[in-house]
Amino acid sequence: EVQLVESGGGLVQAGGSLRLSCAASGFTFDDYAIGWFRQAPGKEREGVSCISSNDGSTYYANSVKGRFTISSDNAKNTVYLQMNSLKPEDTAVYYCAATRAPCTVVAGLYPPGRKYHYWGQGTQVTVSS
Repeated sequence: EVQLVESGGGLVQAGGSLRLSCAASGFTFDDYAIGWFRQAPGKEREGVSCISSNDGSTYYANSVKGRFTISSDNAKNTVYLQMNSLKPEDTAVYYCAATRAPCTVVAGLYPPGRKYHYWGQGTQVTVSS
């Protein structure tokens, strides 16, 4: 069974940090890129970051550059999103997803998340002011 399971969300104050995890199973992890997305109530889904498991190349949305860092532990089939200097506008449900396309390609598709094959259930991140 293909599964992506997010964890690590929670409630933090502005300026704080969280580390999200995405644990993958049921598919060949090294053949996929893993992306992080977020969606706040009443807003469109937004692509946050992406990492290609084979070469480690990464993508970041302009809104999180310099604050978020994506990384991959291929031996554990897990991708992490380290989120620092959190802002209230970062509040959203965060999802991880898997695609066979390169990060550089899927990052430019609309709507965000197009061409991703598998999705997790999401984890809530709330940043208070």
